[in-house]
Amino acid sequence: MELTLLGTGAPDGLPRPDCPCASCATARGPLARAATALLVDGALLLDLTPGAALAAARAGHSLTGVRQVLLTHPHDGPPVELPPGLPAAGRVPDGRELTLISGHRVRAVPMDSPGTGYEVTAPDGELLLYLPPGGGPAGGTTDGRTYDMVVADVTGRPDALARLRAAGAVGAATDVIAVHLDHDVPPGAELERRLAAAGARAVPDGTTVIVGEYHAVPDVPRRTLVLGGARSGKSLEAERRLETFPEVVYVATGGTREGDGEWAERVGLHRERRPGAWRTEETCELAPLLAADGPPLLIDCLALWLTDAMDRVGAWDDAKWAADGQTALTERVAELVEAVRGTRRTVVAVSNEVGSGVVPATASGRRFRDELGRLNAAFAGECEQVLLVVAGQAVVLRG
Repeated sequence: MELTLLGTGAPDGLPRPDCPCASCATARGPLARAATALLVDGALLLDLTPGAALAAARAGHSLTGVRQVLLTHPHDGPPVELPPGLPAAGRVPDGRELTLISGHRVRAVPMDSPGTGYEVTAPDGELLLYLPPGGGPAGGTTDGRTYDMVVADVTGRPDALARLRAAGAVGAATDVIAVHLDHDVPPGAELERRLAAAGARAVPDGTTVIVGEYHAVPDVPRRTLVLGGARSGKSLEAERRLETFPEVVYVATGGTREGDGEWAERVGLHRERRPGAWRTEETCELAPLLAADGPPLLIDCLALWLTDAMDRVGAWDDAKWAADGQTALTERVAELVEAVRGTRRTVVAVSNEVGSGVVPATASGRRFRDELGRLNAAFAGECEQVLLVVAGQAVVLRG
């Protein structure tokens, strides 16, 4: 089954008309995207957008063979002019199936938001799932199928991709292509990086792909360290990297801190931001979690883990530190690093980058700063990817 993406942008396109934002300002030339529309084997057009005939011609195709035009979502604004010779556009009721003269079967998949998804089965059996902007399948509507390709709003609805993975509809070999791309994510390298973390990819308008043809799925790093200063956005970046996974264990190393209202508020904000399916473990015993099998771990954060480790060995007391505290801490850090090296789980860890700040005024403060720098360096040495988040922008240091 041959699929040509005539457009890959949001309904308003990218850049949006008259939008002054930075993403729209840079979405020019090859980074510009028309509203999403898909041409399947020259016989089926999914979504009708302005300039569809011209877009098809630029991609080396014609719309003269199209026998069915299906819409996935309400098209706001003035009616789109129907190119001559095309059948009228419409939507199929949820659950209904059409069989085209070309041999393709099209089933309307119910959505959890306004719109209709379409499952297309090729005459040779390849399976394509196309979802509308902002949409995900309603529960239990994929009927146990594993798709060869999913074309969906990955950046707008990462949770929908997570649910498809949980249901087995997206497998290890499923080619996931992001469409309905809007200005919420900067185009270019940043978009590619975020999609790669989700096991997805984007393609330019006019690209033709083959459904069922092997395509290397983006390699999701198994171990990632996210560094950053206070309020840099490092925790949000770490959470974003796992938001398309169906299950995640969030490891909170900070404890509850009874009586500290401000800390409780911070914890609450983090908890509200996380997907409801994530499970929380409040512990600093990281080695057993890393050694066990299970879903991905998000560890937030190593600085608080180190604080607990230094508490345990009496590192804040100079005499205790000189006697055996430093040796005990070195052993505990080595145990953690060894566990990271040997883990089979997907791990994203967060840590503070404090070495570029003001030199602490106390010996214990300087001790913590030095030990955190050593921990970060050792942990990073075992990670396939290391990021530094500055002012909300992720800079790739490795991977």
